[in-house]
Amino acid sequence: MLELFMLGFFIGALGTLVGVGGGFILVPIFLLVFHYTPQQAIGTSLTVVFFNALSGTIAYIRQKKVYYDAAIRFSLATLPGAVLGSYLSYYFSSQIFYISFGLLLMVIAVLLYIRSRSESEKTCDLNEFRYNRTLGTLMSILVGFLSSIFGIGGGIIHVPTMICLLGFPTHTATATSHFVLAVSSFFGVVSHYLLGNILIIPALVIGFGSILGAQLGAYLALRTKAKSITILLCTALLALGLRMIISSSH
Repeated sequence: MLELFMLGFFIGALGTLVGVGGGFILVPIFLLVFHYTPQQAIGTSLTVVFFNALSGTIAYIRQKKVYYDAAIRFSLATLPGAVLGSYLSYYFSSQIFYISFGLLLMVIAVLLYIRSRSESEKTCDLNEFRYNRTLGTLMSILVGFLSSIFGIGGGIIHVPTMICLLGFPTHTATATSHFVLAVSSFFGVVSHYLLGNILIIPALVIGFGSILGAQLGAYLALRTKAKSITILLCTALLALGLRMIISSSH
């Protein structure tokens, strides 16, 4: 139990610090170490993602960094994809899921690297801020789907899009993305629970650890430059993605 709690604490802190959620780390661990089925890995991971996102969102709300105009709009847009993704995950075979998730990890590594190179510390008055609502809404639909079908946080797509294409300040994008993920993952968790895809005890223990870890991550996010951590994470994700693709043939 202690190992599960510490795993959750680490995932929560890292996910909130980097701003992408920890599901993309949890799912490979569940598959390669705990030998869960793809459906169990997805449902259990998404439950932890929800706890992590909820805790991080509370911390960011206290810091007044959530931009509610986008947060509410994007949250509603994720709901259809979140429900659809949970039901489509039933059709994953182990081999197809390993290959798909391995490729996804490698794409995430590239996106993380691009984001780390393009981030800026600009600030703006959110009362006067304007963004492309249509593009943001379309990306949110995709985020809800990917989050639920793979059991990961959608921040890896949302945050770079909000920074690079919609012009959000980095910290605002991270905080707002956490809010959106908390909503979309909640509906994904409900769907996966109804499908019997969640292992309750591991999800609760890891989830509780992630709640505490997310508070630490939000605290560190104000005081650290996450770029060096991101570069290391990119390297690990590329290796892990390749490992999963190779494992699919066994």
